[in-house]
Amino acid sequence: MSLVTLLPFIVLIGAMFLMTRSAKKKQQQAANMRNEMQPGSGIRTIGGMYATVKEVNEDTVLVDAAPGVELLFAKNAIGAVLTDDEYNRIVHGIEHDLKSDSDVVPDDASSLTETDESADEAAAASDEKSVDLGKKDTAEEPADAKADAEAEADEPAEAAEAKSDDEPKKTDGDSDAK
Repeated sequence: MSLVTLLPFIVLIGAMFLMTRSAKKKQQQAANMRNEMQPGSGIRTIGGMYATVKEVNEDTVLVDAAPGVELLFAKNAIGAVLTDDEYNRIVHGIEHDLKSDSDVVPDDASSLTETDESADEAAAASDEKSVDLGKKDTAEEPADAKADAEAEADEPAEAAEAKSDDEPKKTDGDSDAK
């Protein structure tokens, strides 16, 4: 047998090896995450329920879903162990405000060098220059351009086509194809 005939089999076996290796790696990471759970940790189950870990056993986890509501889950049913900030943001709606801890930094340096007077002048100058970015309608085209377009058409079919392009097309949302 030649190397050319064996090459597809070698590639296939290599791909299978890489896929199983990555799957095993993900399973190992998930098992480590579940083993590192501690009472008081916020979790998300694979069903999407958020709760706080109350007790961790060998194969099960006792969670507190609400005041007075304790549920027993298999460790495999825990989808993610959340950080305290993430759990509070999702469950309680408490945002940890990072901006209050540090100074405010402007996006550009121009706000650091401008004085109040120069800012007012710049605002007045920008109000004077208004730029129209709107799309122009075809109805605003001069009549001479339409006449030139019709004159260039040599055949009657092309002239009829040019006229039909000038007419507005009706669209009511219904299609003719059924």
